[in-house]
Amino acid sequence: MRHFEAFKFLHLGILSEIKRKTLPEIAKTAGLKDSQKLHHFLRDALWDVKKLREIRLWLIKTLIGEREIILCIDETGDKKKGKATDYVTSQYIGNLGKTENGIVSVNAYGIVDGITYPLMFQIFKPKNRLKEGDKYKSKPQIAVEIIQELKAWGFKIKLVLADSLYGESGDVVRCLEKLELEFIVAIRSNHGVLMPPGSRKRYNRWKAYEQKLSHRQTETRYLREIIFGKRRRTRYYQISKINTPEPTGDESWYIMTNLSTDLSVNVAQLYSLRNWIEYGFKQVKNELGWADFRLTDYQSIERWWEIIFSAYLLVSIQATYFQLSEQSNLTSTSFVLSSNDSHISQHSQNSQWESGTTWKSTLNNLRLIIQPYIFYCLIQPWLIVFNIPGMKSGFLKLIDFMNDFRASPVSFPLAS
Repeated sequence: MRHFEAFKFLHLGILSEIKRKTLPEIAKTAGLKDSQKLHHFLRDALWDVKKLREIRLWLIKTLIGEREIILCIDETGDKKKGKATDYVTSQYIGNLGKTENGIVSVNAYGIVDGITYPLMFQIFKPKNRLKEGDKYKSKPQIAVEIIQELKAWGFKIKLVLADSLYGESGDVVRCLEKLELEFIVAIRSNHGVLMPPGSRKRYNRWKAYEQKLSHRQTETRYLREIIFGKRRRTRYYQISKINTPEPTGDESWYIMTNLSTDLSVNVAQLYSLRNWIEYGFKQVKNELGWADFRLTDYQSIERWWEIIFSAYLLVSIQATYFQLSEQSNLTSTSFVLSSNDSHISQHSQNSQWESGTTWKSTLNNLRLIIQPYIFYCLIQPWLIVFNIPGMKSGFLKLIDFMNDFRASPVSFPLAS
């Protein structure tokens, strides 16, 4: 029971609006006297992070059913001071675009109907920070393990997206080809391709297409195919990042793909999802506190990250439910959806409620639901000093209304 409470209060704090998701701040937000219970849960409590991951992946599989996912392989890194934390060293941090002292993980996300689902992560262990019993694995090797494990779980992968670190890795490309997966991966502008003697590289004409941008009007972009000798199954494209052809320097992407469909426009639209997911996860990291841990051993850090993915999934599930509740036909999901939509309608009368069905709008709405409980926890010490029975009873009644909120069957009461 104590473990469940710690698990619940960590989710509560992670979903809340506090800027730094440190254990002392989460404890204060959740109404705990100190953060020792949360620290014990992450560091010493007897629970298996792998089992929690299996439950989370099972929930995702149950939710999306037989629908195909677009799989995005990416890495995330964060600066860390000193070297007391496991696997922290001077290394390239993709978020910053330079080498810094920090910690890096390889992450996998799935996207279905515009909603991202956190799938798996693995820490990258630099050679100079390996511990006894550790085996060095490059980031592409970690990516291959993740892809193989997700296939073993039975996820139906429609397309794989990745940046140039993985796109130029023979291990990754061979794995994708062996599993017969279609992919769009980035490559560098000087990427080499073997051609028969006498062959030449040629560029097709630029083609305009309309790029859909999040929360902005569509903009015109351009792409062209690059052909090395004869056209093969694997094709190469240059895509402009700006609204004029003939981009220079870093104003374009170079990509490689084995898509079997007409690629003239689809390839650019599909690849842009990777940048959208990468940008979205940066927001998620900041909102949920991915790098806010004050733990030094990786076992505890891995538990923290798995809890972050659990909270991430909680929001994704609610976002999916809000999307489905707006559709006339709700039979496309494996979940039995709650018929008690009146509670959602009543809660949505709050002037700050967001009507959108995106992941971020769902997070904002969930924050409104937990707000009375958090406010009560923050003000309760003053109610002990200045006893105001009416205010206390009013808060508790409002909290009861919030606990009445049921979006999907996997919701749980946020207050005791």
